[in-house]
Amino acid sequence: MTLFNGIRENNFLVIGRVGIDFFPDPPGCKTEDATTMSVGMGGSSANIAAGIVKLGGQAALVTSVSDDSVGRYCLNQLRHYGIGSHYVKNVGGEARNSLAVYESRVDDHQSVIYRNGAADFEMTVADVEAVEYSAYGALITAGTVFAAEPSRSAAFRAFELARAAGLPILFDVDYRPYSWPSAQIAEEVLSKAAALSDAIVGNDDEFGFMSGDKARGLQKARDLAQNSAQLVIYKMGEDGSITITPETEFRTGIYPVQALKPTGAGDSFMAGLVSSIAAGHSLQQAVLRGSACASITVSKPGCAPAMADSDTLATFLQNHSGPTNI
Repeated sequence: MTLFNGIRENNFLVIGRVGIDFFPDPPGCKTEDATTMSVGMGGSSANIAAGIVKLGGQAALVTSVSDDSVGRYCLNQLRHYGIGSHYVKNVGGEARNSLAVYESRVDDHQSVIYRNGAADFEMTVADVEAVEYSAYGALITAGTVFAAEPSRSAAFRAFELARAAGLPILFDVDYRPYSWPSAQIAEEVLSKAAALSDAIVGNDDEFGFMSGDKARGLQKARDLAQNSAQLVIYKMGEDGSITITPETEFRTGIYPVQALKPTGAGDSFMAGLVSSIAAGHSLQQAVLRGSACASITVSKPGCAPAMADSDTLATFLQNHSGPTNI
């Protein structure tokens, strides 16, 4: 199955973590000054899945959660958002769900991520071998799933099984240094995952990291599009993004907003991108709609709760003056 045909089925298997987020209330409050915290679902893969479902698609998550109240919270949230959770495994012992504490402010923003003994890293080869890949149109994952064993081997096994079932693979590089044992291992593993993927989405720092030098990052993205991938998106923050396929290359801008926080943009971009392709929009329009979803998410508290639904996205696009010209 080609990348775009798989995406158009609008039914995604998403591999990676679901976590719990805390953010001080009201927005603008520092964590150390907080007396009240809001709570929401987080985790890059779960956020992507939530965004897809809110935009009218289907998504199921493959991961592990801790066998405790926080793990049960995460399972309840997956069900709340309508994300398939039948491939989510409870793990006991000392494994714990990831926790993020971040602020709803941009200036002097602070995010603290707790990932020691993370439950999602307990996903095994047996877990991914139990998945019925033929029930889905495409597989999506983020780079954090490769940061530790046994999750790393399980994710690469899932790539093999998805490929055998004809599913295209979409990879959000999502490099988080704190999760990895070393930068060298991260560079090698993320580069391997990118080479096995049909679509790769990352920012200029991430492509630069995989190439060994930020100055060579764009060429790394172009090489992937020429040698293996059908789609590569090279994001540049406020400078927009460059979309690269084997046949063409184009730049798009962003939708400026008053940002409330810097978190969640990449997850919502991926959800908006694939949902828009599935809805029949051109690739350029799909990239722009993904950018609009990112802008919506950074303008609201929370990550999964801030993801746009179809009505929110339509209203935003109708009322916004439009993307920046690049």
